[in-house]
Amino acid sequence: MSPPRVGVLALQGDTREHLAALREAGADPIPVRRRSELDAVDGLVIPGGESTTMSHLLRDLDLLQPLRARLAGGLPAYGACAGMILLATEILDAGANGREAVPLRAIDMTVRRNAFGRQVDSFEGDLEFAGLHGAVHAVFIRAPWVERVGADVQVLARAAGHIVAVRQGPMLATAFHPEMTGDRRIHRMFVDIVNGRS
Repeated sequence: MSPPRVGVLALQGDTREHLAALREAGADPIPVRRRSELDAVDGLVIPGGESTTMSHLLRDLDLLQPLRARLAGGLPAYGACAGMILLATEILDAGANGREAVPLRAIDMTVRRNAFGRQVDSFEGDLEFAGLHGAVHAVFIRAPWVERVGADVQVLARAAGHIVAVRQGPMLATAFHPEMTGDRRIHRMFVDIVNGRS
């Protein structure tokens, strides 16, 4: 069986790190900047970065509606940090003055941007993560947290009492950055979702 083609939305953020992590996790990764590249993938990673900038670029490049359509059609997606924010149905503190983060409405959840604080409030810690054996070392950088989840959303991890990882069907999201550590278990989990094995 050939490895699944998994795209990384390459508009802004940790694109290179996710491409490397996906390759190590058994995928055939490609950067996605155009509609033709989006149409060619079996799954998509939306990386960390700046959610308002990514929303602006999605609109400018006419990718917003095609991406929403593919997600609504069942394209598996994994969002890390800013990616988690964009996958939500509702974003709190979304921004202003035409630079708002735009929800893709793929996971039934309400997410608060920068909930853990500013860049100087970044932190690391070990988390219990449902479905994985042993702690996951999590790096939080201007991280969001989830304030509400729908009935079909599975909570996978919490930090400081707040939800920081979720799954709904083929959608996975974390408030932290697993691409910044050597632990590829979350990327492997997503590749298994893309392959229909999880």
